[in-house]
Amino acid sequence: MAAFDFGTDYTLENEVALLRPLVSNDHTRLLPFALNEPELWTYSMVSAAGHDGLENYLAYAIAERKSCRQYPFVVFDKRVGQYAGCTRFYDIRLAEQTLQLGYTWYGTQFQRTGLNRHCKYLLLQFAFERMEMQRVEFRADNDNQRSIAAMKAIGCHEEGVLRSNGKRPDGSRRDSIVLSILRSEWFDTVEASLKNKIYLYGNR
Repeated sequence: MAAFDFGTDYTLENEVALLRPLVSNDHTRLLPFALNEPELWTYSMVSAAGHDGLENYLAYAIAERKSCRQYPFVVFDKRVGQYAGCTRFYDIRLAEQTLQLGYTWYGTQFQRTGLNRHCKYLLLQFAFERMEMQRVEFRADNDNQRSIAAMKAIGCHEEGVLRSNGKRPDGSRRDSIVLSILRSEWFDTVEASLKNKIYLYGNR
């Protein structure tokens, strides 16, 4: 079984990014995004927009960790000394050694800065090398081409599309694209490729 304890507070970090467990006190730190950038959750099935929306978002994420189903992180950009967004492991199946990586969002000023590459490297490294996962799955709204391109850029393989499998915050139906990275792919090519992109592109 994967070496992972939901009750342990894991911190993932490098010279650029720090990811630590999400807590209720993060409401104050993340509130400016919820109030001023509601468009961040246009393609999400769970929105954190608004004061109450963020409160519900945090409460759900923390409860899911206590129920041993999800492990949410808050993201801190060490270059500017500011909180930047959130991400999480979910649908964690330790016996099957699989999980999904998602619920990822960053404030507008942190997008296209290289932060996402650093975060994905840390998360995938932890999933495959510490948690001993065999598969990490990603999903996105099939209309969210920017997010899909970012996932493919880090090495995800497209598997297919789940038609009308969820709702957006506005109530409309969405198709979800499914992508994944396997353990063998991480060690054979993805880890080195992603590390090289971080080195080459820096903060772009």
